[in-house]
Amino acid sequence: MKTVLITGCSSGYGLETARHFHAQGWNVIATMRVPRTDLLPRSERMRVLSLDVTRPDSIAAAMEASGPIDVLVNNAGIGLFGAFEATPMATVREVFDTNTFGTMAMTQAVLPQFRARRSGVVVNVTSSAVLAPMPLVAAYTASKTAVEGFTASLAFELEEFGVLVKLVQPGYGPSTAFTANTGARLEGLIPEPYAPYAQTVFAAFTQPAAVTTEADVAQAVWRAANDGSPGLRFAAGADAVALARTAA
Repeated sequence: MKTVLITGCSSGYGLETARHFHAQGWNVIATMRVPRTDLLPRSERMRVLSLDVTRPDSIAAAMEASGPIDVLVNNAGIGLFGAFEATPMATVREVFDTNTFGTMAMTQAVLPQFRARRSGVVVNVTSSAVLAPMPLVAAYTASKTAVEGFTASLAFELEEFGVLVKLVQPGYGPSTAFTANTGARLEGLIPEPYAPYAQTVFAAFTQPAAVTTEADVAQAVWRAANDGSPGLRFAAGADAVALARTAA
């Protein structure tokens, strides 16, 4: 029976992905900054662990508690909307700490066991924002685009060891907590000169042609984790799939 460790399982894509892998019969290690056992099925195959991907001590403790795993899903992330001009660099660094450096740190933590075993899969969740330019998400897009480049390069390094890395690119998920998890980071990021433009952007978000659900992402992560081909990218959600076809 295989074991998957998934980051960012307190809501949205991570939570649904943990449920999906469990339903497929896997052992699941669902991690979140503040563990909540009431969100997931009570089962011997489901463990909830504390993990803050921005803290090396937290990563080390989680890896020790997890034991051997077969798949790592780097899903933990924070969103950010706003005009880049008004975005403090401290906020940009905070976004990169979780979305980019957290992904890299978790990947580095599992590679010794994967390399020694000559097997294992790393699935990095990015965004459809990497497929086409989108307004008011410049810093967020940069953090996810960095993960795309990191993953594509890493695939070459790990090929001879039998270790695979994959990318899942979710589209716009209005039913997730993407904006809620930004907290105070949103305050003051739409200064008055940008307000009219921002209003048109937000209006467009309320009437999307297609959207992505939590189930779309969970299924795409499942496919990526079980795909033995050299294929790297998996679009998740109708809108992301359409963008990926346009970008191809």
